[in-house]
Parts: sequence; structure tokens; C-alpha cells
Amino acid sequence: MADVVVVFDFDRTLIDDDSDNWVVTQMGLTHLFNQLRSALPWNSLMDRMMKELHSQGKTVEDIANCLRQCPLDSHVASAIKSAHSLGCDLKIVSDANQFYIETIMEHHGLLGCFSEIYTNPTYVDEQGRLRILPYHDSTLSHHGCNLCPSNLCKGFVLDHVCTSFGCGKQRFIYLGDGRGDYCPTLKLRDCDFVMPRKNYPLWDRICSNPMLIKAKLHEWSSAEELKKILLHLIGAISIKEDVDSTVSSRPNSSECRSQTMPVYS
Repeated sequence: MADVVVVFDFDRTLIDDDSDNWVVTQMGLTHLFNQLRSALPWNSLMDRMMKELHSQGKTVEDIANCLRQCPLDSHVASAIKSAHSLGCDLKIVSDANQFYIETIMEHHGLLGCFSEIYTNPTYVDEQGRLRILPYHDSTLSHHGCNLCPSNLCKGFVLDHVCTSFGCGKQRFIYLGDGRGDYCPTLKLRDCDFVMPRKNYPLWDRICSNPMLIKAKLHEWSSAEELKKILLHLIGAISIKEDVDSTVSSRPNSSECRSQTMPVYS
């Protein structure tokens, strides 16, 4: 199943919350956040929030402890473990940031399931302050996409992932919810699948002109539905691969093998 690449958004997809808003709310930054919201790009705004926390004497470990309290549904955890155990290549493409994602995924024992995480990078400076940088440095060059924010074009990332595989027989399953997930959805082929969260911006955008989407559409609303649909699609791809393999190796045989899918609870 290494030919199945599952690409997840993070906020409101893998977790039901927005990790940026979680930290802002839980660590008492709402008032300052609202004051600066219209003055700064989102990525710069979150870096500014880290500066405020540092000035209040909050440490990186304090931020990590806050993130560890962010809930992750057991159905999502089970879906990740099941897909990974089947040999799927799991990746995250998110406009959150490296520290937030890695902290939450590690806390839930899921970080090792992902081969790559594409997101805004972070580091701790010499003063001990967490810094958040853009994935794309717009001061050097702009990614040129008018669908995406200046700091991250997920379509650009998906193109990079596809190129790294040589765009062979890999099948992509893309899960997301937001406006930033529309650009990569347009990159998917008719052999791929997109799983938008129903009644969220990506779903609305797709519904406004579904003819632009080549991939097969499977919407979901809850973590339980996410798990059920994702594992169903992985299983369907596996069965088709088994049938194709049987037909090619034994043209006169009508038999095909089914694959048992482990499901973690």
C-alpha cells in the first residue's frame, strides 16, 4: 500500500480545533490578538503572540503543555494508525506550524506515523522565545498563486510531493477543510480522492463549481465518518490493485484476493 499517499490538513481536520486559536484562547491572548488581527498577516500575528508570551515570562514548555491539552478524537487516532499499518504514506500539509503539530502529534503517539510534515517552520531563539516563520519567504520570491496566502501554497507543496514520486502509480487521498485546501484539490487527478469536511470552506468552494474537480469526492462531517470513509477508500484501492495484479498475471482467472484491514480502537 506504499502506492497510497494520504495527505492531511491539520487544524479542523486532524484536530477539531484550530491550534493557533487554541493557544491564543488558553493562554489569555485574546484581547491582544483581536487588537492586532487586522494589522498583521496571520503568520506574523502568531509570531507576535509568541513574543507576548515570552514577555510575560511564559516558556516554550508552557506553550507545549498548553498544546498537549488540545483534544484529538480517538477515531482520528485510530484512522491514522490503521492507514499507517497498511503501509500508506502519510503526510501533513498545514498552515499551522512545526512546533504545534509535532507537539500535539507526539503527545498522542502519532508523530512517527507521518513521513513528512509541510508547514510553517519554527525555532527557539537565543532568548528562549519560540519563533514562527513562513513556509515561503515572500521577501525572496512569491509562490505566484492567487488562491493561497503568501506564506504557504499547499498546491505548490502537493506538486513537490507528486514530483518526488515521479507521478507514477501513486494514488492520493487529500483531507482538508479550509480555503487553503482548495488549491491542492485542483491538482488532484481523476484517479485520486478528495475528502472535504462538509459545510466548511473547502466543501463550499468545491460545491460552487464541482466541474473543476477531477478527483473523486467523499465528504465527511465527524471524526467517526473520517475514519470510516478513509479506511474504505484505502481498502477499495487495495482490492483494485489485487484485481489488476491477478488479471495481469493470470489473464484467464476470475479470482481476486481481498485484503484484511486492521482497525485500531
